[in-house]
Amino acid sequence: MSTQRRGVALTPMETRHDIILRTAQLADELGYEAFAVPEGWGLDATLLLTEAASRTRRIKLVAGILSVWGRTPGTLAMTAATLHRLSGGRFVLGLGPSTRGLVEGFHDVRFAHPAGKLREVTTKVRALLAGERSLLDATPGARPLRLGQPAAPELPIWLAAMGDRTARVAAELADGWFPMFVARDHVAARFPTLQKEREAAGLRTEPLTVVAGPLTVATDDAAEARRIAASGIAWYLGAMGDVYARFVTSQGYGGAVQAILDANPRPRPDAGVVPAEAQVVLDQFTAHGSPGQVRDQLAGWEGAVDLTMLGLPPGLPWATIEATLRAAAP
Repeated sequence: MSTQRRGVALTPMETRHDIILRTAQLADELGYEAFAVPEGWGLDATLLLTEAASRTRRIKLVAGILSVWGRTPGTLAMTAATLHRLSGGRFVLGLGPSTRGLVEGFHDVRFAHPAGKLREVTTKVRALLAGERSLLDATPGARPLRLGQPAAPELPIWLAAMGDRTARVAAELADGWFPMFVARDHVAARFPTLQKEREAAGLRTEPLTVVAGPLTVATDDAAEARRIAASGIAWYLGAMGDVYARFVTSQGYGGAVQAILDANPRPRPDAGVVPAEAQVVLDQFTAHGSPGQVRDQLAGWEGAVDLTMLGLPPGLPWATIEATLRAAAP
């Protein structure tokens, strides 16, 4: 694993257009390697990344993550190739299986066999980006078309995968594995298995890039930084269905997860708490405190991942975002 490779990732609840672009510009100036914009049920990530491409010079721009249920493979390939050209080759396509609540409650699509869907869409998008004709399943009698712009086979594809089946798809087909809510200790233990699965599949020759990191907050008031980080953790575990709570539990933190759920019977995005008995969740999934404390905590991620991606909680004041990015800069 490499050291001091760092990126910045936002959350779907961050919808302040001006703050998103300022964050991208500052991350670019400070030497971060990647800037990731998610897409949930609010802003269109691809439009934000288009604007960010015009305001930055060197940083990778990551769609982190686009749902495989929200766009066709053809649309994904077309969008990715366009952003690849507009950014001067700095775009990274991130794909993921999303969650049942978002797929069914927002896109009105039945959520079934997410690993199979991730594999299908990734394979079809990669074929189009390589200049091949579209792979047709539903309309086999139609004439398959190619992408109507230059091929971009070198465009990286990162897959967000948490469960064993989707992680196996990432190992076999992706350039990067970009999971959310993976513990610092768990990602280091999981990677050798994924690498073996990748080698056994024989579909990608280069090593799998591991991209992960903690929810990160740096302020001079360490107690306030803990409060913000705890609120973000509690909101994800308690208000986003059961997918994140189940995943964190599967990594060995079931008791702590239950303590967090019990302490937040009516979760709120800005008022969640993590009780003392669940401190291990903050230790494993966040970096918070004074700038010096955050730098020390991030050092624990350097040997576990290739690219440490800092997650910024939504709604942070700009002063806190700037302090966090400066404290954690590579």
